[in-house]
Amino acid sequence: MSTVASHAKLIVPAGAALTVTVLTLALAVPGAGAQSIAPSRGGTALAARNGDNGTVKIHNSTTPVTDPRNEPHVCVFYLDAFGFDPGQSVSWQIKSWPPTGDRAVVSSGALVLDGNGDGHTGDMTLQNGHYKLFWNFAGEHGFAKQKVFWVACPAPTPTPTPTASPTPTPTVSPTPTPTVSPTPTPTPTASPTPTPTVSPSPSPSPPSPVPPAPAPSPVGTTLPVTG
Repeated sequence: MSTVASHAKLIVPAGAALTVTVLTLALAVPGAGAQSIAPSRGGTALAARNGDNGTVKIHNSTTPVTDPRNEPHVCVFYLDAFGFDPGQSVSWQIKSWPPTGDRAVVSSGALVLDGNGDGHTGDMTLQNGHYKLFWNFAGEHGFAKQKVFWVACPAPTPTPTPTASPTPTPTVSPTPTPTVSPTPTPTPTASPTPTPTVSPSPSPSPPSPVPPAPAPSPVGTTLPVTG
């Protein structure tokens, strides 16, 4: 037998022995290097407890809480979390986000997850636009979990206002305006200028005849005649 053949026969048993030894150690210590992983509500494996495990989804209000989908186009919605640590405290904020928003906080809240690390908010809605969720929780080692989504609610259909039948307006006969006959302005009647009555001048009465003066009576004188 050659030297090469002898080496080959020796190598094979040595490799087989090493393989058997490794398998024996692995079976003898079943817990070494292994970790028990329980499925979460969403059907995904949980990471190590007390870490950044868990996920949060945006759900339409009609979507079951057990649905693992994320729905980024909603109207009325809620936040659904699962796979976090049992009883973990969570705080969240929603900010209006470009291109329609200015990064201002428009909604916020807090909740404590249940014994399975699950929980959800109540239904909510926002004005139509683009938003971003920031989900913080106790014991996180990285950044907040984030989700961007759109709120797009249809415009409400206006309820038609019943048209009231117009109440007929009674026709009011116009009150005849009495015709006022103009009061005739009396034309001043000029009183005739009275014609002065001229009394006829009395005709002069003929002079009464003056009786002739009586002739002087001779007066007897007693004076002496001188001469």
